[in-house]
Formats: sequence, structure tokens, C-alpha cells
Amino acid sequence: MCLALPARVIDIDAQGHGTVDMGGVRKLVSMALLDEVRAGDYVIVHAGYALTLLDEAEARHTLALFEQLQQDQAAS
Repeated sequence: MCLALPARVIDIDAQGHGTVDMGGVRKLVSMALLDEVRAGDYVIVHAGYALTLLDEAEARHTLALFEQLQQDQAAS
């Protein structure tokens, strides 16, 4: 099974790698598959690559769902 996660872009270097924030975890990923991605954008990340830009509202909604799942598991 594959899982792609929304992440907020923190910065992008000259080589096309970006630091992203995934719920407090920062990771360096390749931005080579995207045009015109900027710091502050949300992207879908899978296997070390940013695959697509994501609307901020959709990203926040998805992240909230993940947070709710985590809270529900902790409560049970």
C-alpha cells in the first residue's frame, strides 16, 4: 500500500530540493516533478518526491483528519 502525505514547503534550494514540514517533522524532498512551487505551498509527498500542489484548505482538512484519527486511537 502507498501513502502520500500533505506537507507544507518551508524552503527550496537552487538544486530543486525542498524542506517540507509534515506535522512537525521536517524532511528534504525533491521538487523536480513540480513547476512553480514556492515556500508556503502545500504539496503531496510520496517516496521523497513532491508529486503535486495541493490547495491549502484541502491540505488543512486532510491534516485535521489525520490528527483526529490519532486522537481516536490514543483514546481507545
